[in-house]
Amino acid sequence: MDEQEKEPRVCYHCLVGGRVQGVFFRGAAREQAMRLGVTGYARNLPDGRVEVMVCGDPNAVSQLRDWLRVGPGHANVTGVACEPLDYQPYANFVIE
Repeated sequence: MDEQEKEPRVCYHCLVGGRVQGVFFRGAAREQAMRLGVTGYARNLPDGRVEVMVCGDPNAVSQLRDWLRVGPGHANVTGVACEPLDYQPYANFVIE
């Protein structure tokens, strides 16, 4: 039994509000995702929020979701809303 069969994979779609654009939020999220070994994407939305899809090991996904509540140093996160989705395999974590 390989590692992926032992632990189910999860995905969460998150919307991050506050001062999260123009403060290296997406780049920092990608760095965290790469460190944790999760996949997905981060992209700016027209309304000023950042949309993040994160998929992988439940513990690592949870760690990235916790990080989203703080973000990088110049960000001012005022809210994070995440919802679970069916697992989707992404090749890596990209900035869109």
